[in-house]
Amino acid sequence: MNWTSPYPSHRTPTLARNTVTTTQPLAAQAGLRVLQAGGNAVDAALAAAITLTVVEPIMNGIGGDLYAMVWDQGRLHGLNATGAAPAAWNPERFAGLAQMPRNGWDAVTVPGQVSGWRALSERFGRLPFARLFESAIDYADNGFAVSPFIASVWPLLADLVRGQPGFDAAFLRAGRAPVAGEWWRFPDQARTLADIAATGGDSFYRGALAERIAAHARATGGALTEADLAAQQPQWVTPVAQRYRGLTLHEIPPNGQGIAALMALGMLEHFDMREAGLDTAAAAHLQIEAMKLAFADLHAHVADPAHMQCTTAQLLDLDYLARRARLIDPHRAQAPTPGAPKSGGTVYLAAADANGMMVSLIQSNYYAFGSGVVVPGTGIALHNRGWNFSLEPGHPNQVAPGKRPLHTIIPGFVTDSAGEPLMAFGVMGGFMQAQGHVQMLSRLADFGQAPQAMNDAPRFMVSPVDHSVKLETHMPEAVAQGLQERGHAVQALPTGHLDFGAAQIVQRAQGYYVAASDGRRDGQAVGY
Repeated sequence: MNWTSPYPSHRTPTLARNTVTTTQPLAAQAGLRVLQAGGNAVDAALAAAITLTVVEPIMNGIGGDLYAMVWDQGRLHGLNATGAAPAAWNPERFAGLAQMPRNGWDAVTVPGQVSGWRALSERFGRLPFARLFESAIDYADNGFAVSPFIASVWPLLADLVRGQPGFDAAFLRAGRAPVAGEWWRFPDQARTLADIAATGGDSFYRGALAERIAAHARATGGALTEADLAAQQPQWVTPVAQRYRGLTLHEIPPNGQGIAALMALGMLEHFDMREAGLDTAAAAHLQIEAMKLAFADLHAHVADPAHMQCTTAQLLDLDYLARRARLIDPHRAQAPTPGAPKSGGTVYLAAADANGMMVSLIQSNYYAFGSGVVVPGTGIALHNRGWNFSLEPGHPNQVAPGKRPLHTIIPGFVTDSAGEPLMAFGVMGGFMQAQGHVQMLSRLADFGQAPQAMNDAPRFMVSPVDHSVKLETHMPEAVAQGLQERGHAVQALPTGHLDFGAAQIVQRAQGYYVAASDGRRDGQAVGY
């Protein structure tokens, strides 16, 4: 393995037998403390995830959703801990709107994240559930210094939800966002986390916290009820997979967007990416075109699986993907349309331990601070996943009571040619995530790059709406020029811009792991 990164970087990988890597150092260290106290990788991942709701509130909170994959005892397990629409969300509620609301109560589906914490702990954890909350509660109660990246974007993202019920009092105290290094305490959040820890999450769905959430909804125009919260159940699922150059990428099945990464890789299997070259316009063009086709299918066909009109297997059918690949012109950008298969503001972290358990976990309040709705006296910031529903009549993803929306958050996991675990990874950032997975896997499988180089490398981001392409400024100029010559609308944005997300990687080596944290954020890879 090449330990140097050919790209601008201030990071070096962490090599250890036990490791945690995530977007905020205090959260990574919370996970490490749990490992050193006798916990396993799931315990560490959960401690880090719970701490992130306190120390990185711009991207996630207690009222979000979660997906995870766990490698344990020779098998990969998947967990979908996302929530459904309230029972009152029939299409008529949103009549006359062009699209679902982004902010406010009419963007709030049931938060599934807390149910996911409990499910993971019960099935795989070694330490008591309450032990995993200690660092988070301490930081919420006694405070911490706000880290530089988080402080830099806090005011920008807060402006998007300013004025929503409960938000300003919680996150814009004295009328402003905190600055870097400012001491931040949130005792309300500490009390809420202590309640969740003591009740195993029952309070959030069937107890005092549920009552406070529902009461806030009734008082401020929301539809979420105690019954909606009590109905939440996380689902254990079998990950879906796609082979690519001898490696296999695993994703959580719909309602997640991970299938789009698998579809794009299935198309790219028909092209010689190594011949196209590393960090070239030819390679970027092929990946962009494959993602455009995959996004077209994602937004036409993928939803809550109970409402999809085609199956995951049909979308991943090799003959179907071969037909889609033939639509890619290596020399010109195309306007993609969905195919017809045969009938029939997020945080990511990875953890691994010396016993071989590996965890890929992602949780989110979705866009910025989510809906902006904060339950007074609790620190519970609620997500805005309902924004992803469609209002098109008859669409598989049309809003409906008790239905889960299409989801952007996706954890990734890679196995090698022998089916053994190789890498837990994720790339945060809305619809950047699926295309981030494609770029990462190509760098690994086609060009053999090491985790830190994969993190440091320049990224593209193609819009699933207008198909414009954004490039980081450390992308070679020849790539931008070559893409423009092929007909792409290209825009350069500063390296580290929010649109390009941030990645965390844990890769298995011989008797240890290589953990890499993305320099685009405050994150850290730690281990021992």
